[in-house]
Amino acid sequence: MKVIDEFRKFAMRGSVIDLAVGVVVGAAFTGIVNSLVKDIVTPPIGLLLGGIDLSNFFFVLKGHGAATLKAAQDAGAVTINYGAFINSILNFLIVAFVLFLVVRQINRFSAPREDTPPPVTPEDVLLLREIRDFLRARA
Repeated sequence: MKVIDEFRKFAMRGSVIDLAVGVVVGAAFTGIVNSLVKDIVTPPIGLLLGGIDLSNFFFVLKGHGAATLKAAQDAGAVTINYGAFINSILNFLIVAFVLFLVVRQINRFSAPREDTPPPVTPEDVLLLREIRDFLRARA
């Protein structure tokens, strides 16, 4: 029973729940970023490269060559799909840049404003400080 109670205590801590929410939101965000890379970023890059689809960049290690990756895989060829790797790198860079922008904005909003006055010290604390200083000076 002690292990179950410890696990319940661990699982209900705020940081674990926040992490779980972050993972779920991150998974949903991944779909958006994948679509951004596949549907928006990759086509212009392919156009700049002469209309070539990056996902069809591959080497055939074993088997017969083919015009497309799908055709090579359907024929049973062993391929190195470096175009898919390039797409993954683009995906990572876009995710990293978007997260940088999000964290940057959060830091801007959460940073203390310089024009806000410092907090006012309560009177009882000021009085205690005066008493302390008086006793030090007297001793």
